[in-house]
Amino acid sequence: MPITEGSTLGGVQAAVHDNGHTTARVYDLATVENPLAWVGAHREPLLAELRSKGFILLRGACGDVGEFHQVVSAIGGELLEYTERSTPRSAVSGNIYTSTEYPADQAIPMHNENSYASRWPQLLFFFCQTPPATGGATPIADSRSVLAQLPAGLRARFADGVVYTRTYRDGLGLSWEEAFQTTDRATVEQYCTRNGIEFEWVEDGLRTRHRRPATAAAAHTGEEVWFNQANLFHVSSLEPEVHEALTELYAEADLPRNAYLADGAPIPDEDLRTIAAAYDRVALALPYRQGDVLLIDNMLMAHGREPYSGERRILVAMS
Repeated sequence: MPITEGSTLGGVQAAVHDNGHTTARVYDLATVENPLAWVGAHREPLLAELRSKGFILLRGACGDVGEFHQVVSAIGGELLEYTERSTPRSAVSGNIYTSTEYPADQAIPMHNENSYASRWPQLLFFFCQTPPATGGATPIADSRSVLAQLPAGLRARFADGVVYTRTYRDGLGLSWEEAFQTTDRATVEQYCTRNGIEFEWVEDGLRTRHRRPATAAAAHTGEEVWFNQANLFHVSSLEPEVHEALTELYAEADLPRNAYLADGAPIPDEDLRTIAAAYDRVALALPYRQGDVLLIDNMLMAHGREPYSGERRILVAMS
């Protein structure tokens, strides 16, 4: 991956990592006397870079959770709560959470955060409190480049959007109480109605179904981006043994989550392979160091997670 020197911001020169599809700008704050003050003083140029490029890595920006909160607040403002949840996370402090708590040997496919929902965060912040021994990077992929990689026929099939289905039950994936952060069925029903989600209470839980666009116009550039989680929600994204067990135990309508074309037709396997290949071609991963903070424009950049070994603790905030 070519590394070039970028512009200087507040006495710190950006190293630019570029694989021809996705670009990452890295500022090493080790030489800055007060990294928190530096971040606060350069909020506007950092935001301008994020809104055009999509990704910034601040090396050595934070020492603890409190400092991470200050960085997020200085750049993104008020932190958002993690709502309409699809993955297990733990609250750490306020609206700061652990990153998705999946087994270390599993990769998390590329996705744009909450793109399955009617509302999503604009900015994502990842703080490396404990770097892994090996692997464990948060790879990124430029959503504009991903879209450009997809053939016209596939884009036409997804033109009307993606249908997401979920079945919430105790002991398998997230319960509806955890996903919606309430124990009140009426509150869930109101949320679903407001957000265009069909719902059905069943004997052992809740089923939902809703359609969302597959592409979107980026908030600040207006560029069309590939913006969905069809590849992540689809049952084929599960580990092979988990996929086999679930499809043997449950009817398709009862799977924890799945994705379809807008008319309800199955997504062709070849389309899913093509999407995965596009992400692979575009993806760029930078290894974590302790104290790093990744800033991601959620519409311009998809992200995932590499498998890892050792103790890895990455905290996440959204705005």
